[in-house]
Amino acid sequence: MFKKILIANRGEIACRVAATARRMAVRTVAVYSDADAHANHVRACEESVHIGGSAPKDSYLRWEKILAAAKATGAEAVHPGYGFLSENEEFAQACADAGLAFIGPPPSAIKAMGLKAESKQLMEKAGVPLVPGYHGSDQHPELLQREADRIGYPVLIKASAGGGGKGMRVVEKKGDFAAALASCQREAINSFGDDAVLIERYVQRPRHIEIQVFGDTQGHYVYLFERDCSVQRRHQKVLEEAPAPGMTEAMRKQMGEAAVAAARAVNYVGAGTVEFIVEQRDDGHMNFFFMEMNTRLQVEHPVTEAITGLDLVEWQLRVAAGESLPLKQEQLQIHGHAIEARICAENPDNNFLPATGTLHVYRKPAQHTAFQRSRVRIDDGVREGGVISPFYDSMIAKLIVHGSTREEALARLDQALAQTHIVGVATNVQFLCGILRTDSFAHAKLDTALIERERDVLFDREPLGLPLAAAASIARTLLAEAATATADPFSRRDGWQVQGVTVRPFEFEFRSETKTAELRYLHDGALSLKVGDVAGPLEIGSFPSGEIELQFNGQRHTLNVYEDPSAVHVFAADGATKITTVDRLAHAGDTHAEGGRLTAPMPGKVASFAVRAGDKVSRGQPLAVMEAMKMEHTITAPSDGTVEELLFAPGDQVAEGAELLRLAGAAPAT
Repeated sequence: MFKKILIANRGEIACRVAATARRMAVRTVAVYSDADAHANHVRACEESVHIGGSAPKDSYLRWEKILAAAKATGAEAVHPGYGFLSENEEFAQACADAGLAFIGPPPSAIKAMGLKAESKQLMEKAGVPLVPGYHGSDQHPELLQREADRIGYPVLIKASAGGGGKGMRVVEKKGDFAAALASCQREAINSFGDDAVLIERYVQRPRHIEIQVFGDTQGHYVYLFERDCSVQRRHQKVLEEAPAPGMTEAMRKQMGEAAVAAARAVNYVGAGTVEFIVEQRDDGHMNFFFMEMNTRLQVEHPVTEAITGLDLVEWQLRVAAGESLPLKQEQLQIHGHAIEARICAENPDNNFLPATGTLHVYRKPAQHTAFQRSRVRIDDGVREGGVISPFYDSMIAKLIVHGSTREEALARLDQALAQTHIVGVATNVQFLCGILRTDSFAHAKLDTALIERERDVLFDREPLGLPLAAAASIARTLLAEAATATADPFSRRDGWQVQGVTVRPFEFEFRSETKTAELRYLHDGALSLKVGDVAGPLEIGSFPSGEIELQFNGQRHTLNVYEDPSAVHVFAADGATKITTVDRLAHAGDTHAEGGRLTAPMPGKVASFAVRAGDKVSRGQPLAVMEAMKMEHTITAPSDGTVEELLFAPGDQVAEGAELLRLAGAAPAT
């Protein structure tokens, strides 16, 4: 076994690899960028080496610096994690040339599976089922258009060198193909340095089911069962579970053996994932087709660990060190059910735009037992007070639960998400809670359109409501005042009086509307609250843990309430919300924003402008494309107008709220 390895990655996967290495008495070396100088993964390793600037191209993609760090620290092997250089055959070969073990497959396997078109040709020879499509090398736009017309719409355009939903577009009709192709190629060249694409039939009611495979240097292979990753947004996974609901033993064996055949075809070594798209027919039968093979450890590997009781990183280290696979196929078993939720810094109600900022509050549910088969497990690389920057992926953490049945795992995940409190950065936590409670997910009616199908109950939802939010905010105010009150009753701010009733007004901003509340201090010390049409006694208490006990409107609640510079954040068992106390004196000098301004919805880079100064535009017309956290975002015209001025150039980095361009004659931007 290795004595020391270098982890060529950051964030939660670097922390994850370091945890297994520590358990195996293998020393670890971290590499870090300027932005990650104080990151958790640096603390998780015994040694660390600075390798460059904050942008990945200046640090985590500079493999010559990574190899120099490995040599300087005496590391014997390099673990690439996932993302960055994990599927770069040149990096894998450079490790070998430098005398370092690459904890992953051989460069030839990465190359064979890295280009989707070529890999599908290889899979066809190996007898692995394929989706009808075009996987050729001729990339002329007119040819691609003809191929799409031949296949029949809807079609899926997919970057040949891509992954993670980048460089991927669904095209519903012929007239939309050219624009979608150009956007897909632009995103592909920016993300992977290769704009080649493939065209496939877009499978209706598809499920995304993948098989975890492992191979060793002695030619042994196993499959560690399947994961269902059908719940996706923008072609990126949101929730993953194992085993796949509704999977029969016969189909599991058929898919597992097909995945092993795919691995054998490229002499695969180490951990890999063969991804299949599964077509659900009306008669209940399911057909599966090869999509791609990810030649690395997957983000969702913890659900496989949970149902098998195995540590896949340990398997990676042992296989890379030349050992045989620890178990044979007949020794592998499934125990219970596991679900993983990806907690991301993003705003689901605003097209999942990524968010940045400081984690003012980051509270997690308690973890239980060893991580291989824990009831609740959190994989993360952040801590309270840390910063979510625009340079890397938006994922904050992975929350993994395990239960004896799917229903038990589902209930446990719902509870754990409710105990996850994040303030300072917009997240998808409440959105995830909403998915769990949909009829589709609860009853395992899974396909990649689940989120769109349940749109009405998933977006713009308010789980707690104004009365509870206002009562919680007022309770926090009163408890804070009581904590600082003096013994002199006449200097108290809690409404104490000798007789009569005192009314104290509060004004709030809640879901973009101004709301009022009246708190009444009764002569006997009791409180009464009126919020809109809801009125009644208010009783407040607190626990040493900081939780607030509140009774109002005939219900008792135990809440966690936090305040940041922008709002009061309320967390309850049924969900979370935020509310802002309005200070009229503070807003007395505010003026309305001028019309015609278009601003960046998040920090990032200007990828391109679709217009020039002087162009006339129509409402909804694309004006500019921004890149942030590895994704493209299109800014459109809020109304008809004329482009007055472009304020940045393609390639410029901009802050959230920066004015990108001005439109003359446009309505005020909102």
